[in-house]
Formats: sequence, C-alpha cells, structure tokens
Amino acid sequence: MPVRQTNNNAEIVFTCSEASFYNTELIAEEHSIVRVLSGELKVIQANKTYVFGAGETHLFPRHRLATLITSEKDGLSYQAIIVKLTQDVLRNFYEQKKNQIAIIPKSEHIIPLPQSPLLNSFFSSMLPYFDLEYKLPQELSKLKIYEAVTVLQSLNSDIDNILSDFSEPHKINIVEFMERNYMFNMPIEKFAYLTGRSLTTFKRDFKKAFSTTPQKWLTEKRLERAYYQLIKECRKPIDIFYEVGFENLSHFSYAFKKQFGQSPTELLMVRK
Repeated sequence: MPVRQTNNNAEIVFTCSEASFYNTELIAEEHSIVRVLSGELKVIQANKTYVFGAGETHLFPRHRLATLITSEKDGLSYQAIIVKLTQDVLRNFYEQKKNQIAIIPKSEHIIPLPQSPLLNSFFSSMLPYFDLEYKLPQELSKLKIYEAVTVLQSLNSDIDNILSDFSEPHKINIVEFMERNYMFNMPIEKFAYLTGRSLTTFKRDFKKAFSTTPQKWLTEKRLERAYYQLIKECRKPIDIFYEVGFENLSHFSYAFKKQFGQSPTELLMVRK
C-alpha cells in the first residue's frame, strides 16, 4: 500500500506515504486540521491550488472537494498528522455558546493557519500517542479536540462561525456546482448529496439541465479540460490525468482516443 496510517482512534491519524508520489480524492465528512511533518502536500480545489511543506498547517472544512497529491521533498517522504474535528465533539463544545455565535456562510476554501508556538506545541504533544499499542481513550481524544479548537480560536477570529455550523448541504444550483467541480472523481451519489438531492432527483434535475446523463457529461467535460491542458499549457498526460478526474493513465488514454481519434501521446507528437 502506498499510504500507511497509524489510527489510534478515529479522530487523530498519523499518515505516511511510502511512495515517492501519491494522489487521491478527498471529500471530508468532518473538519480536519492537517499538519505536514515532512514531504509536500498539493491540494487542488475547483478554482485554487495550495502547496504545503513541512511545518505548515491548514484547516480543511467539511464537505469540500479536493484532489490531494503527496510527494517527497528534500529526500523525505510525506508524513502528516490529521486531527478530525468530529461533529459530535464540536456540538458538545459549542452547546454552551450557541447564543453567542452568528453563523456566516461556510468557507469554500482551505484555511492556511499561521505559524504559531501554540500549534507547534499542540502537534508535538500528539507524536507520542502514535507509539502506543492501544487506542487513545475517547475522553482524552475529546480533550485534544477541545484543545485544537481553542488553539484555532486564538489564530482565526472567524473559526467559530465555521466550526459551529452543523447544517447539511441544501439544494443548490446544479449547473453552477457541476461546472465548478466536474474534475473530482467521486461517485454520482456524492455529487447528489453535495447538491442537496437524492440520487433520483439529482439524475432527473441533471437531465433537465444538461440534456444528457451525469456520467457522459462528466467524461466529456474532463476530456475537454485535458485537451486544453495538453495543447494550450503543454502539459504531459501523466501529469494531468488524475487532476482532470481519471483514476489511471490507461483509462484516460483510452477515453481520450475514443473522443478525439488520437491518444494524448499521439496528439502531442503531431503537434511537435
């Protein structure tokens, strides 16, 4: 396996990539704080890309889509600590403050966190737990999440508005959402959920909006994006297939040739 995780409990995870290059899709069900210990993490969202190196920390809001690409840097493999701020624990934390916080719209983007002695101390305190042979007691895990939220409050004045919003996705404009997020390779059921629809309603609304099926439309949009990146941005097939929503290079090449009559490699050779 390319990625190894030490999961002492569901909320606090140490992750290590044993490959020099690894990528995956992410749709977080919980808010997550990610601290990169070594290597590099590239996070690609619909309209913004972030690159995080060793010692950098960010908050990944829940229900946000991203492509994650981890790689070695300075000869060191990718390692990170992930602290999941679960909804149950956050509800308990904010229960006594529910009349003090005015909810603002959710953040669409990842939130980079500033360098801070408090963050450094918090993550340093986490490392010994990964050497334990038993699970971290639930009550201690809860206290560590409380500590993490308290640290975040000192670093970002808007953090409470984000973490105390427990609403689920509501029905949104399906055209705008799909045009912004088609490159993320996830089940149709997830697209439906994030647009606030059942699968049946999603397919019906999608057909009405695009006059085709979701899978056919997604494939065509991803291939159009790939074609542009190959021709206009002079990128290589191996560098783009995952970013445009394909699981592997062979499937990408097959679908590309079926749509355009040439494989990505053949297209580039003709253009030279």
